[in-house]
Amino acid sequence: MLRNYLKIALRNLVKSTVFSAINVIGLALGMICCLFIFLWVQDEERVDNFHANGKNLYTAYQTFSTPGKVDGKYGTPMRVVNQRAVFLLEDVKSAVPEVQNTVFYATGYELPWGHPETFQTGEKKFKLEGSRASPDFFKIFSYPLLAGQAETALNDIGGIAISRKMAELFFGSPRNALGKSLRYENKLDFRVTAVFENLPVQSSLKFDFLLTWEAQKSKLEWASNDFRTYVQLAEMADPKTVETKINRFLQPRLAKNTGVTTQIGLQPFGEHYLHGNFVNGKPDGGRIEYVRIFSGVALFILLIACINFMNLATARSVKRAKEVGVRKVLGSTRGHLIGQFFGEALLLAFLAMLVTLLLVVLLMPLFNAFTGKQIASPLIQPSFWVSLLGLTVFTGLIAGSYPALFLSSLQPVRILKGVLRFTQSAIWFRQGLTVFQFGLAIILLVATIVVSRQTRYVQKTHLGYDRENLLYVRIEGELMTQRNYLLFKEQVSRMPGIALVDRSSEAPHVMGFVVDANDGAANTSNDAINWEGKEKNVSVGFKPTSVGFDFVKLMNLKVAEGRDFSQANATDSTDAFLVNEEAVKQMGLKKPIGKWISAWQKKGHIIGILKDYHTHSLHEPIKPLVMDVKEYEYFGVILVRTEAGKTKEALASLGKVYKELNPNYPFAYQFIDQEYEKLYRSEEVMAKLSNVFAVLAILISCLGLLGLVMFSTEQRTKEIGIRKVLGASVSQIIMLFSRDFLRLVWIAILIASPIAWYAMNQWLQSFAYKIDIAWWIFAASGFGALAVTLLTVSFQSIKTALMNPVKSLRSE
Repeated sequence: MLRNYLKIALRNLVKSTVFSAINVIGLALGMICCLFIFLWVQDEERVDNFHANGKNLYTAYQTFSTPGKVDGKYGTPMRVVNQRAVFLLEDVKSAVPEVQNTVFYATGYELPWGHPETFQTGEKKFKLEGSRASPDFFKIFSYPLLAGQAETALNDIGGIAISRKMAELFFGSPRNALGKSLRYENKLDFRVTAVFENLPVQSSLKFDFLLTWEAQKSKLEWASNDFRTYVQLAEMADPKTVETKINRFLQPRLAKNTGVTTQIGLQPFGEHYLHGNFVNGKPDGGRIEYVRIFSGVALFILLIACINFMNLATARSVKRAKEVGVRKVLGSTRGHLIGQFFGEALLLAFLAMLVTLLLVVLLMPLFNAFTGKQIASPLIQPSFWVSLLGLTVFTGLIAGSYPALFLSSLQPVRILKGVLRFTQSAIWFRQGLTVFQFGLAIILLVATIVVSRQTRYVQKTHLGYDRENLLYVRIEGELMTQRNYLLFKEQVSRMPGIALVDRSSEAPHVMGFVVDANDGAANTSNDAINWEGKEKNVSVGFKPTSVGFDFVKLMNLKVAEGRDFSQANATDSTDAFLVNEEAVKQMGLKKPIGKWISAWQKKGHIIGILKDYHTHSLHEPIKPLVMDVKEYEYFGVILVRTEAGKTKEALASLGKVYKELNPNYPFAYQFIDQEYEKLYRSEEVMAKLSNVFAVLAILISCLGLLGLVMFSTEQRTKEIGIRKVLGASVSQIIMLFSRDFLRLVWIAILIASPIAWYAMNQWLQSFAYKIDIAWWIFAASGFGALAVTLLTVSFQSIKTALMNPVKSLRSE
């Protein structure tokens, strides 16, 4: 029987070559979208889930509660006591039995070393990114060591663990590197105590070297929360119970009477990458939203492809009806017929799978470049073949379900009499499929427009400062001395292509770390930031920064009230502050000019109010900013404004002076606009994928619509012939068909528009600054769908309308 089914299926496949090709292409397009999204989602979910201790690893986070406000962030409660950094969770292992290991890890640009650092041996000199971690780091994380021991890799204050890449750069091989010396920042020598394998792409932690945290504790002069605490719990330990014990241990160590309640929570380490946003003080949302969105898109496109198959199969039902009647008369049961039609659907799905496999191989490099991934060929992964087989069977069963059930239900007596009429419910069902199909396509069109506009908005919107022709160079090496910095600034300012030079404690796109007004620092009881009229226990998170006298001018910032820093005023470097409008708002100041303010033990007066400008991505609201002037500081960045069109000359000038004054460090620079664009890589990928998916959805929908038009023309061939005999023109016949299908698309637009608005409005909530979803977006999407519908319907209608009516009426 199976052999007979296969013969019939192959015969129909060959007999209807055009229909079969359209079916295979439609299903293949749906399947390739599903597979690529599956590979992308799988790669996202693998991040940080390769560690042997993964199920017992947790990331600590902090929840801050103040009256009427709850915030959260990753980090470790920390204070500086007697110029020594003290983690408040440092002894939690001994206090909580369920905690087996605790690791501290430094992360972020807020730290003094949050940028590439210089290493040298002999004539070899490179900048590499790394971090600091406590001694147990390699014991709890599965980063394989090629040389050295996990237990001792970070025990030595003078030791350093480096990657295979770094070992090969300096010493040729990991084995040769062990025990060798590396010069760090032309100041210290570190001995290589371990070499680890290059980090896998699935690791969210990125570093080429690790120093022990003990070697750097005394170098911090302020308290910062930008250190992650990773906890390994004992087997079967309950995280909630451990949280309670950790907080019981922590509370006596926190500063008193600050008005802020701090609680520690534990998040599974493998969830941090996808669930990295905070809502009401707890991790909730993040990249997982993109995983959910694209998983839904994959399902939508596959459903559109299946509906396309159903419509095309139904369009052929008239020609298959007599076959069904004869087979039933000869004794075939409905079950046999259902098996036959499901078998044909599965055969087409299998052929689509072969096309899909070919496309996966050919398009994988392009997909990786498109998404910024490094997904290896999935053909060697058993899970891929299982998923592909499951997808093929699922697609075949869904696509073949309606045709199989419909055709097997036809009555042989009516068929063989030549009377084949479809019930109103069957007609409505097919029309409902078309509405559903185009509804999904319209939702994707709206999403594409909204995502593209929001992506352009965050990339092109004015940030409150001019980021064009603006670059920065790290203050390091010889430039850390006041004499050399001022000499560098003086010489560069006179060089070709340079418009203006100044300094800042950090680059504009990451300027300053957030300091709460009530954070104690430097072992004092004074508030970190205070101001005239501050109410007790008021909590405001500030971004403090120190700049040179020309910073406001160089950045093209706007002064809303008061004045800028000026070298003509001798006291500006000792007791003057600029704040932004958001700071004035949150401090609750009336007539702020002249009011006193203190920040980190420096007290002065507000001399000017800056117009708000963005110091980070538009996902975040503008933070209150407190700025003082320090023409010299031993850390930070040198900002350079180049003249328009003279970037090449400016870089040559900078490089020349840099090498003369700082010869032991490679000349490295970053453009602000390029660094800013990196903040929106996820949105860029989403915009690109949305464009592709929207085009594919429309293309597959058109194939389905073509099938429905072909079905309709087959049913009304004689009607068209009669109308032509009675004088109907080609344009009238086209309008006859177009009216019905355009009505279905109008219904799809009405249904899909509010759904699309709700979905995209929810997505936009992740941005503090966002576009409005204008009415024309829905109008453009609807017009596009109507135009494509009209073109598709017209193509088949014109072909039918031009037929000789004699041929269509010959059987009468």
